[in-house]
Amino acid sequence: MIDALEKIPVQIHGNSAIASAAIAQEIAALIRSKAEKGEHCVLGMATGSTPKKLYAELIRLHREDGLSFKNVIAFNLDEYYPMQPDAPQSYHRFMHDCLYAHIDIDPNNIHIPDGTIQKKDIAAYAAEYEQAIEKAGGIDYQILGIGTNGHIGFNEPGSSRHTTTRIAALENNTRLSNAYEFDHISQVPRLAITMGISSILKSNKIVLLAFGASKAQIIAQAVEGQVSDQVPASFLQGHGNTLFHLDEASAQGLTRYTSPWLTGEIEWSERLIRKAVCTLAMHLNKPLLMLTREDYLANGMADLLQKYGPVGEINLRVFNGLRDTITGWPGGKPSEDVPRHPERRYPISKRVIIFSPHPDDDIISMGGTFMRLVQQGHEVHVAYQTSGNIAVSDEFVMRQIDFAVEFDDYFSIDKNKAASIWHEAGSFIKTKTPHQKDTAEIRSIKGMIRRTEARAACRYVGVKEENMHFMNLPFYETGLIEKNPPTEVDVQIHMDLIREIKPHQIFAAGDFADPHGTHKVCFEVMLEALKRLKAANDPSVAECRLWLYRGAWAEWNLWEIDMSIPMSPDQVIRKRNGIFIHQSQKDGVVFQGSDSREFWQRAEDRNADTAKLFDCMGLPQYAALEAFMRFEF
Repeated sequence: MIDALEKIPVQIHGNSAIASAAIAQEIAALIRSKAEKGEHCVLGMATGSTPKKLYAELIRLHREDGLSFKNVIAFNLDEYYPMQPDAPQSYHRFMHDCLYAHIDIDPNNIHIPDGTIQKKDIAAYAAEYEQAIEKAGGIDYQILGIGTNGHIGFNEPGSSRHTTTRIAALENNTRLSNAYEFDHISQVPRLAITMGISSILKSNKIVLLAFGASKAQIIAQAVEGQVSDQVPASFLQGHGNTLFHLDEASAQGLTRYTSPWLTGEIEWSERLIRKAVCTLAMHLNKPLLMLTREDYLANGMADLLQKYGPVGEINLRVFNGLRDTITGWPGGKPSEDVPRHPERRYPISKRVIIFSPHPDDDIISMGGTFMRLVQQGHEVHVAYQTSGNIAVSDEFVMRQIDFAVEFDDYFSIDKNKAASIWHEAGSFIKTKTPHQKDTAEIRSIKGMIRRTEARAACRYVGVKEENMHFMNLPFYETGLIEKNPPTEVDVQIHMDLIREIKPHQIFAAGDFADPHGTHKVCFEVMLEALKRLKAANDPSVAECRLWLYRGAWAEWNLWEIDMSIPMSPDQVIRKRNGIFIHQSQKDGVVFQGSDSREFWQRAEDRNADTAKLFDCMGLPQYAALEAFMRFEF
């Protein structure tokens, strides 16, 4: 009964690569089956980051398995309006770069809405697009993504079930989500040409892909909620042959994950008990120790009562479990051996690596803990996994170069060379086109800016110069938003550093809501390094524990927390001042995302919210709490 509340079939995969490979095999089988019958295979194509791995796998099948696309007719869902086909953000360009240019599809069989059509001609053009689909025999297999507001194609909330191909206005939420493709939100088009919901629902089979935690909430609404034009993807409930392909993160909003006890009898784990009871307490706005038997029975938790009751014992069990996560000693308490303490007492002085995907995630996400570890005498190393150079604005670069020229002039240091660098950089930035790749010199300058800020923040905390490690992982160094896939080199860099330091503790970013995926890639590469070392019985990881932090983009749920570090008001201010050292990331971050707050504000709000949650559960009140989850590798 685990899927009893799901109105659309769902298939959950270990990760997006596995899901993409499975869908690619299904598409390949359909293409070959149609070819054997002498028929065309009509595919509906989606754009955006979600289907990229799918298209890469189709290219691989073409090159390595001889999959031919000569019998394929492709219709794309949408295109920005207005938009030139050769613009960097154009879906024409996207599809050719990601798929069409690498396979043997007949160019005459490629159909992508034209973003250059005159407005007065759009209605006629849209009707022709619909007729072309009908003439091809209808779409056999439609690929969809989903927006965080539930849009499919560019059918935004409020779109009718009966819409066909047309021009549509884009919600600000959608424009913000797609702003990373442009230099500024103001450059994101306000309109798009899109196939309608009715057009999509005529497809023989519909497959929707959704990956990442940011999609979890809207997936739950589309799959389990009522059909509503406010969640356009919910109209897929009325299609008889739709399947959602999800990864674990995007499926987390489904009842089978949020409240599995409502789907039937389950096997209770300690974390699941904590989740059920904390969820109940938050829902009823009650402290843990005030929950009653009636509360449990009225909210589908009779099974928990029967197996682990009475209610007072369950409440106390969860209360004590949360209480025992709170400690001022993230490296273990040296003065006494506390059996339920999150960390070991020995060795009293630990070697610690803090892995930071960008050169400020360490101080933003765990600045209070960072400072405690140093103050309590642990050997703390900070490893900055990427240069973070693309997150420095051109204006900030010019400001720094201008200072350097003045500095060199004042101290009579080869001012001709400095002036030349300033002139070349200024000339490039002034004529730079949207999404143009920076020169190697400017990328180096941006990287230097991030490094000097990171060093200053480490010095502020008290980390030794020799314990600051700038890994500059190669996968990141494209100079563009789009990164290369990680390689063996990225893994080896991690393995070498871990072998050198032999850490007792590793702190790493477990915050995968980062919209550009850098946090997730950095985590996966680091985890692969740890797994290899463990499999080889390498002594460098024999005593190592892995702790995951969040804070820049999201926070752990109460039941996921294994260690929580309290901060006083003074410590909150000290952490804020450490974040402020990263001046290039203040007052208008290059990649802000849909959250308008600066990173220091996000971090403070989340730490304060965690403390408030503990307080609401009946636990001691703190100004802020930094939370960590222990991860077994």
